Amino acid sequence: MRTYERYSQTVRVNILPVLGRYELNELTPLLLQTYVSDLLDCGNKRTGKGLSPNFVKSIISIIQNSLKTAHLLGYISEYTANKVKYPKIVEKQVDCFTIIEQKKIENSVMTCKKDKMRGIVICLYTGLRIGELLALTWCDVDFSKKMITVNKTCRDGTVNGVRSKIIDTPKTESSRRCVPISSALLPILREMKKKSKCEYVIADGEKPVFTRSYQRAFELLLIKLKIPHKCFHSLRHTFATRALECGMDVKSLSEILGHKNATITLNRYAHSLWEHKAEMMNKLGKML
Repeated sequence: MRTYERYSQTVRVNILPVLGRYELNELTPLLLQTYVSDLLDCGNKRTGKGLSPNFVKSIISIIQNSLKTAHLLGYISEYTANKVKYPKIVEKQVDCFTIIEQKKIENSVMTCKKDKMRGIVICLYTGLRIGELLALTWCDVDFSKKMITVNKTCRDGTVNGVRSKIIDTPKTESSRRCVPISSALLPILREMKKKSKCEYVIADGEKPVFTRSYQRAFELLLIKLKIPHKCFHSLRHTFATRALECGMDVKSLSEILGHKNATITLNRYAHSLWEHKAEMMNKLGKML
């Protein structure tokens, strides 16, 4: 979903139903702070549960920018929305597969007759998000430079009442990136390209694959292998964890993952660095 569409939907679904009945000068810091608390407690219209701090933060930003513009244009005499406190962002627990589980998944995928399942291995060795993987076309794979260009993502949607694959811009500007293809992954992609009948790298014959159906295929694979359930995104976490365990520096990993900065990567995967830190300390200790 493009940025404008995301903002428009957020305003329509989350902001106008609650704040739309107030005049601009009635949107006091106290009213807005109460609104933020309600969003965190029960802001999800579908489940009745709270919205994530990250999403609430984005809602506050929309409101603040709107009121700041209203102040500059003279619709309100004073801008006070900057007094609203942002919710504390708590980094989610990273859930990744063990090395044994990863090898089970890889062996099963590589012996599977369905080439589309190779996408799981691609994620394990590139860190792509599922939307980025399923939006990937063969034009984005440069075999000579051994590089994948990530310049779009996709989601399931409906167009004129028909279930469709909707191609969109990346999650953030930093999500646009080039990812090196390892020498082990390159022959797998070459073999997939030879058999491919579709412009998309991950396809079911001549047809592109939908996000939900691919997630379901992954869930069924874990059940078959008797591996405890983890979401598809855990493949990305597993890639990042293995990369750090192999000694990849955080800056390089951050760029490959498409994070805005290395701090995000460091905060999210700090626990994965513990063994590496201990190993470095032991090396240092040998100088005593």
